[in-house]
Amino acid sequence: MIALHDVTKSYPTPHGRRYIFRDLNFRFPDGVSIGLIGRNGAGKSTLMRLLGGIDVPDRGEIRSDVNISWPLGLGGGFQSSLSARDNCKFVCRIYGTSHEDMLAKVRFVEEFAELGEYFDMPMKTYSSGMKARIGFGLSMAFDFDYYLIDEAMAVGDAQFKRKSKQAFKERMSNSKMILVSHSMNDIREYCDVVVLVEGGQAVLYEDVEAGIAQYQGQIKAARS
Repeated sequence: MIALHDVTKSYPTPHGRRYIFRDLNFRFPDGVSIGLIGRNGAGKSTLMRLLGGIDVPDRGEIRSDVNISWPLGLGGGFQSSLSARDNCKFVCRIYGTSHEDMLAKVRFVEEFAELGEYFDMPMKTYSSGMKARIGFGLSMAFDFDYYLIDEAMAVGDAQFKRKSKQAFKERMSNSKMILVSHSMNDIREYCDVVVLVEGGQAVLYEDVEAGIAQYQGQIKAARS
């Protein structure tokens, strides 16, 4: 169960506070992979940050009885002065990983990310794509009930994308995902239902094609 109760979230701007959500109530369906779609600025990434616990509502609460990953692809969350290796160890300690398991997870991330000597250099020297590789690989090293994915599969060259998708398919045999993507092909391939974020609200479409059609209609209307 993942549910939002009276969630309000805003950010300060030079022209006053901008509200992303006001008193939002929504329950995500259980046991399915979910495509989170909407126009730029609708609040998809904000919602992912709230679900992943790396941001908090102004008021209201998010209730969950499942194990949710941090949001992949959003960037941030790493200590930039530390190397990727040390950041991976830090995350493992947060999750209470044993020493042997920690070494195995760090080795997995090092091999998966394919960054060579950069793996032991400060992450402040990394490009956004390199950070995303570490974040993606690190998330794949853990077992979650739900993976939060924000365009993470778009990172890297064709070979790395294929490897990322293969890792996802293996994880999805036992887990589900909440996927933010502007690729409707990815939404069709990975998601069982669609949640459309628009105007501070979230609307569930059990028919994926119906949700995509509504989203594409909004895009077309905005351009006309």
